[in-house]
Amino acid sequence: MTGPRIFTSVGELRAAVGEPLGPGEWLEIDQNRVDLFAEATGDHQWIHVDPERAAAGPFGTTLVHGYLTLALLPVLVSRVMRVDGVRMALNYGTDRVRFPAPLPVGSRVRASVVLREVREVAGGVRVTAAVTVERAGGDKPVCVAESVSRYSF
Repeated sequence: MTGPRIFTSVGELRAAVGEPLGPGEWLEIDQNRVDLFAEATGDHQWIHVDPERAAAGPFGTTLVHGYLTLALLPVLVSRVMRVDGVRMALNYGTDRVRFPAPLPVGSRVRASVVLREVREVAGGVRVTAAVTVERAGGDKPVCVAESVSRYSF
């Protein structure tokens, strides 16, 4: 597997609109990461943090929080693409977030990206990317989202 696609200009970003990028490298999500996320957010629902109870539940194991999966987009996307030579990069938000399939703890995930739009805004560009997060061995994505970033060159 090759490293991330590196963009160094607005023109390079524009030229890649519509082009599938990735998938990136796999990332395993273990119970410790889930527990730390639960601690940070106060979301201690048993399906995420109680392996014994979850083993008897509908999925047979603990599940990764959907919002943890979403919070991992920066690391997952950085394994697919990177924008270098910018003065500043900001996470501007997300649109149309869905979690089509559960994500069991201990799974490996990776992202694929399609740049949807590169729009000039005051001080730089706003880039909208469709991000799909898949689970190794899964038949449906575990997260699909439009990630919006701003870059100042």
